[in-house]
Amino acid sequence: MESTTTHALKEWAVAVDALEQGNMIMLLRKGGIKEEGNCFIVTHNQILLYPTYEHQQPNLLKPEYADQVTPVMSGWHPETVRISSWAEITDILLVSDEKAVVALLLYHIWNEQFVSERLRWKPRQSLFILLLRTYRLPQPQLIPYRPEYGGCRSWIDLTEAINLEGIVSVLDDTTYTDRVTQIRHVLTTSGHSYVTQNPILS
Repeated sequence: MESTTTHALKEWAVAVDALEQGNMIMLLRKGGIKEEGNCFIVTHNQILLYPTYEHQQPNLLKPEYADQVTPVMSGWHPETVRISSWAEITDILLVSDEKAVVALLLYHIWNEQFVSERLRWKPRQSLFILLLRTYRLPQPQLIPYRPEYGGCRSWIDLTEAINLEGIVSVLDDTTYTDRVTQIRHVLTTSGHSYVTQNPILS
């Protein structure tokens, strides 16, 4: 692991918070409309978590998480962005069957409507289930928002590197490994196939 990084993955702020609190270890991704190659690709497996607000929709979240979201106008962004965590993507699972993803509802913050909509978006492409080991920064870093951080894309590079010294894992080794095992077990025992992709090391 490098001591600093600029690589960041954009995700709903409510999801970033759930990762930082240890409430989940999973993200469900299909990619934005401005992705290179018009599809989602994991370009780095060690990334900062960059919280976004514009596209958060309470109706796509379980009730306890929907209450945490205040919708904002299209195009709105904060003047400064709070970066408080870094994560390692340890597992990448590709799923196309809606029933397989629904079987994992206990392990993330979204509801069935979200799952259905994600699978219908670019239906020929598989849904990426990313499993992340999340670490908190010793002190959250406030960075200025820049126009190049906007747009419907998943990956960005920050203008200034963030120091990773002193990061602390949200979950201990045993707890994280157990959760990964549980998720894989659910997919296996549900009878639905999935494909494992090796993370690109970064």
